[in-house]
Amino acid sequence: MRVTPPEPLAPGMIARVTANDQEKTGSKYHLRGKASVQTDRFLIRGDEIDYDQETGEAEARGNVYLQHFEGGEELWADRAEYNVEKETGRFYDVRGVAPVHIEARPGVLTTSNPFYFEGKWAERLQDRYILYDGFITNCRMPDPWWKLKGPKFDVIPNDRAIAHHSFLRLRNVPIFYAPFFRKSLERLPRKSGFLTPNAGNSSRRGKMFGGGYYWAINRSYDASYRAQYFTQRGVAHTVDLRGKPSDRTDFDLYLYGVNDRGLKQAGGERVKEGGLLFSFRGRSDLGRGWYARTEANYLSSMTFRQAFTETFVEAISSEVHSVGFLSKDWSSYNFDAAFDRLQAFRFADFQENQSVTIRKLPELRFVSRDRKLFKNVPVWVSWESSAGLLRRDQPLFQTSQYMDRLDVYPSVMTVLRWKDFSIVPSFALRESRWGESIEGDRVIGRDTARHGREFSVALVPPSLARIYDGPGWLGEKVKHVIEPRVSFRHVSGVNDFQSLVRFDDTELYSNTTEADLSITNRIYAKRNGNVEELFSWQLWQRRFFDPDFGGAIRPGERNVLFSSLDLTPYAFLDRPRRYSPIVSVVRASPKPGFGIEWRADYDPARARKWTNSGISGDGRFGIYYVSVAHNIVRRVRLDPAFDGSERFLTPGANEFSGLFGIGHDNRRGWNAAFRSTYNFREGVMLYSTAQVTYNTDCCGFSVQYRRLGFATRNENQFYISFSFANIGSFGTLKKQDR
Repeated sequence: MRVTPPEPLAPGMIARVTANDQEKTGSKYHLRGKASVQTDRFLIRGDEIDYDQETGEAEARGNVYLQHFEGGEELWADRAEYNVEKETGRFYDVRGVAPVHIEARPGVLTTSNPFYFEGKWAERLQDRYILYDGFITNCRMPDPWWKLKGPKFDVIPNDRAIAHHSFLRLRNVPIFYAPFFRKSLERLPRKSGFLTPNAGNSSRRGKMFGGGYYWAINRSYDASYRAQYFTQRGVAHTVDLRGKPSDRTDFDLYLYGVNDRGLKQAGGERVKEGGLLFSFRGRSDLGRGWYARTEANYLSSMTFRQAFTETFVEAISSEVHSVGFLSKDWSSYNFDAAFDRLQAFRFADFQENQSVTIRKLPELRFVSRDRKLFKNVPVWVSWESSAGLLRRDQPLFQTSQYMDRLDVYPSVMTVLRWKDFSIVPSFALRESRWGESIEGDRVIGRDTARHGREFSVALVPPSLARIYDGPGWLGEKVKHVIEPRVSFRHVSGVNDFQSLVRFDDTELYSNTTEADLSITNRIYAKRNGNVEELFSWQLWQRRFFDPDFGGAIRPGERNVLFSSLDLTPYAFLDRPRRYSPIVSVVRASPKPGFGIEWRADYDPARARKWTNSGISGDGRFGIYYVSVAHNIVRRVRLDPAFDGSERFLTPGANEFSGLFGIGHDNRRGWNAAFRSTYNFREGVMLYSTAQVTYNTDCCGFSVQYRRLGFATRNENQFYISFSFANIGSFGTLKKQDR
């Protein structure tokens, strides 16, 4: 809203008066017909104005209009009594508008509409307005979608607004009562107060009701507490504490717990699933290249996570990970001291006594990226090194509290070029030591060492390319490029692979003699002077000249080595073999906003079939967007276990997930989205959610339905949200869950 600036007053003039007819008696002006009184701060107009220049009192009647230049508010009234010098007064049968500060943030509904108010009368006390028996809205008049109606409103423009004993009306239907409601009007609002209540429904939890309080502790810290009552389960508590002690340091602490009465069973007994979830995230830039980061998580039980988390991804997650580190980067070097704890649950039922816990307290790492050894000599050196105190704990065994591990991995490489051919040889040493080792299924106190020697060479032939005249829909020119690549790698000196306690990929380093062959086809298009990659297809296979990797393979077991893990994420080693699966990766992006990727592995030696296939695609077409993915993993059987039970090298999977949407959260009119994950093997919809949103010029309504249908959770959930543009929202549908 634009406010016309006032014309400058003559020197010494307090106010300028104008009218069709003017009459002055002493210090009093009697203005009739298009009368106005203007100062450097405001303008008041009316059909008639009586103004006392000595006292500053003015009385305006008929089509009264007040414009405040500094605050930007405008008022219309039938009659007004106003003191020009004190800027106080009363307005009768008043209506007005006040400007709004737009905070454009993702997921927050905004509008350029000003705040509109009406009342029987109002008074101005310098920078403060009090409205009696009226309402406030930011919808277009005269038929607003919503309005907050009450006997008294206390407003300080650009500061705050308070409503007493007010009713929120939606199309004149009262839907919410607030004995006291406060809204900050500051550009960066931070005020303590009660949070808007919420309500919802769940088939496992019953009706859900909640409310909370926000505490602006000071400029650098704030906290919120929210309680939510589930009629069938109990009370949930949420605490969120945020802080920014300095411009280089901030943190966020989150705590969520449920006092669960228990899930009622068919026989009448209850099974309690309550628990506690704790999360802490922090960062600090310490100066001189040093920085610290931390993410600490605590979970009382996986049963609690599965029963009470709100999203499908959280509910099926099998890991609890905490990490903190102090680090510094300079030149081509990096140093960090890391504290790490990972708890992974091994089975589908997520039993606590079946978890694997790996802890590093601490681990020091010093790394150097490729660095030229001499200025004019094409020789580069790099290294990775680490030293730490580690522990692994699982049902079958555990190491000591602080087992030491040292690993040093320097390498040197060069590049030789002949015509358009490039040869990249490299040599590396890897010296490692562990304070304990494995003998059979037991951890023993005897230390073990590894003396690895590695040689590799990559041959990069020249690419083959040809340019064609492209069809109009594809581009002006089309270029086809074929990129072949051959590499060889030999590792020796890893003579005691089976004795190593597994902590991370450091222990997956094994003897090998292998060669890689890959070929990549690429298609580029030139459109309006810009070159874009439209299509690529890479085929990649590895030949193993040492089929059992120096004794690292355990026949009949699932083996994961570095040589297999950097090729494909799917395990394929259960016996000595000479060829890896053929890995195929296809990517296509024929037009902006649309992309597709298909990755598949074909095993010609062991399974003699496609062992896995994953395809995904997404696209946006105007207000419509779609994303789909289909993943298949075929089961490959291992030899039966000692008890005769079936075992598999790779567990089977056949899942489809999709997302379809129209519009977005802030778009005016109807918007909708649907997401689902379906398991074809089990014939069940694991997860689905549908949301419909309707946004007007000043408010929005959202309804979301969620369905969780995996093994331990069969639940329907309903969430609602009502949003006020530039103000906020209330309901059970959180912004991050939309």
